[in-house]
Amino acid sequence: MTRLTLGFASATLLFGVACTSTVPGAPAAPAAVVTPTAAAASPEAPPRLPPAQPVPTERPTLPARYTVTEFAVPPGSAPHDVAPARDGGVWCAAQRSGMLGWLDPKTGSTKSIPLGRGAAPHGVIVGPDGNPWLTDGGLNAIVRVDAATHEVKAYPLPANRPNANLNTGAFDTRGILWFTGQNGIYGRLDPQSGAMPVWDAPRGRGPYGITATPDGNVYYASLAGNHVGRIDTAPGAVTVLEPPTPGQGARRVWTDSQSNVWVSEWLSGNVSVYRPAKGQWQQWKLPGARPQTYAVYVDERDQVWLSDWATNAMVLFGPLTEQFLTVPLPSANSNVRQILGHPGEVWLPLSGADKLAVIRPE
Repeated sequence: MTRLTLGFASATLLFGVACTSTVPGAPAAPAAVVTPTAAAASPEAPPRLPPAQPVPTERPTLPARYTVTEFAVPPGSAPHDVAPARDGGVWCAAQRSGMLGWLDPKTGSTKSIPLGRGAAPHGVIVGPDGNPWLTDGGLNAIVRVDAATHEVKAYPLPANRPNANLNTGAFDTRGILWFTGQNGIYGRLDPQSGAMPVWDAPRGRGPYGITATPDGNVYYASLAGNHVGRIDTAPGAVTVLEPPTPGQGARRVWTDSQSNVWVSEWLSGNVSVYRPAKGQWQQWKLPGARPQTYAVYVDERDQVWLSDWATNAMVLFGPLTEQFLTVPLPSANSNVRQILGHPGEVWLPLSGADKLAVIRPE
């Protein structure tokens, strides 16, 4: 297990990172301390539109300290996405081994559930039924695993939709599962009836991350198509929304509590937000010379977490203060993909290190 403790100094907005690797029965390694600084939004970003809501006079502050703890998963797992389980464990899509993994954070023990021959799960989420649901590109199917019995049930895509390269799923407020496929499709599954209509995406290839907002809408990001799509959930039609930066490589999307849609832009290194109530965009450049913004997740405090592959770090963005804080990761080449969490915890898949990690405020 590897743990980092991050302390934030309120006056200077600096933080120190103490990294210790611990092996049972062995003395702890000496701590290495670095002091990166908090960064404001890039001055090179285009003029930002005013926020949709008035800014409160008392702005929420970031926790003073964070702890980052890593857990090893079976070698060769290449965990792609994670989802906290209802039993206190954490599910992960072990893409390379074709398994659904489960981690017990209290003990570090793991379990692996085979999904079938040729499986290559990409995304995993927990559905309204409390069970993990996966988008599996190898099986070209949506897969449900019973959390108690580990029974695997696959919902194959229609025969005329082979090789969709399934990516990510999200349940809307009605309990319908929406999903994307990078080879140019999006669709929905009704878990009750098994009905699964699938549509061609505007601009073809690219549909990647997807999110369902509290107000009942569904949005996806198109990496190759450089846009965000708003799905009309009744007929399934899509309205194309253009982020301010052309060729931005919109990769993942996540909703906040006000149904605003946050976008991680892989090619531009930006984080942007679309505010449907005003039809307005804002965008900010992540710190560093050439950031690569892979994933985005908005926590219960409406703070925005981003993974930056260029710096091997997590980046925390405060929308009200418009400031960034960089959280280094202990393992090299972590390659954090999807991010998920629940109150007090942010979980990460370290696909390049065969580990999972959790960030907790102290």
